[in-house]
Amino acid sequence: MSDKITRLVQDKYGQVARSGLSSEQEGVRAVAEAFGYSPEDLASIPAEANMGLSCGNPTAFASLRPGEIVVDLGCGGGLDVFLAARKVGPAGKAIGIDMTQDMIDLARRNAAKADNGRPMTNVEFHLATIDRLPLPDGSVDVVISNCVINLAPDKPAVFREIARVLKPGGRLAVSDIALKKPLPPRIAASMAAYTGCIAGAIPIEQYRQGLLDAGLAHVQVIDSRADLNAYAKADDSGCSCSASAESPDEPAAGSCCALKPAEKASCCVPKPAEKTSCCGGPAGGSSRIEPTDLHEDLADLTKRFNVNDYAASVKIFAVKPN
Repeated sequence: MSDKITRLVQDKYGQVARSGLSSEQEGVRAVAEAFGYSPEDLASIPAEANMGLSCGNPTAFASLRPGEIVVDLGCGGGLDVFLAARKVGPAGKAIGIDMTQDMIDLARRNAAKADNGRPMTNVEFHLATIDRLPLPDGSVDVVISNCVINLAPDKPAVFREIARVLKPGGRLAVSDIALKKPLPPRIAASMAAYTGCIAGAIPIEQYRQGLLDAGLAHVQVIDSRADLNAYAKADDSGCSCSASAESPDEPAAGSCCALKPAEKASCCVPKPAEKTSCCGGPAGGSSRIEPTDLHEDLADLTKRFNVNDYAASVKIFAVKPN
């Protein structure tokens, strides 16, 4: 089952990497800003590094210092790697890990222009899973991650790898999604909800205990109170999927999201030149592009359910004892 999940996640996120989504799209930018990235953060890195996949901004609370070595678990197009690299400076290094080749390729292309159009020299990227990091023991000052650990089938293995690669006194600063209460069965069993970072999440207390069991200390898992329904902004389609009064888990009859998938595609995600009143009127020269399957899944999920009732965007802190 874990191999199936891994392949599905790779396929979904590979599609995102190839999609051309970037901060140039208003919806993608809105998601990043909703989870803590400032306009200045986004302007300082290649637009293609942000694809609307965040649930927080770990570089904002990791207290990164010049000269430190930072590793980002599930780096995607390099968003947090580039922000971290600026904070640790030329004497430090930011290392990105991702298991999807398309993401690594994108991150390396972004690195070639990340320093005001020139290559950023204090970054590197590795193709690997986050439960088997290609890094020596005790080699990293800080581990960061942004909405990725929830996707890992074997989370205890990820926690052990974090503890292994951290130097004594090193620290963990992660943004992720954790559960406040059990998910409804329809979400818990949904592969779309898994790749959308919800169904693979674990309870807050289990997250805390898992890091303690791996040998880390001073573990804190803090609800950031960010609105997880912000993911719907990346769809950027303007379609309403409001629930019906008779069945709150179902979209209202007549809405775009009540249609069959093929019909919904023509209603909710037309090509810009074909955009109709269902999705907010003519494109009018907008830079909007069609959302990926992953973003459609996220938008559909957050319009069917109030995800905030069950899950939270959390800030996670821990330290490796000396």
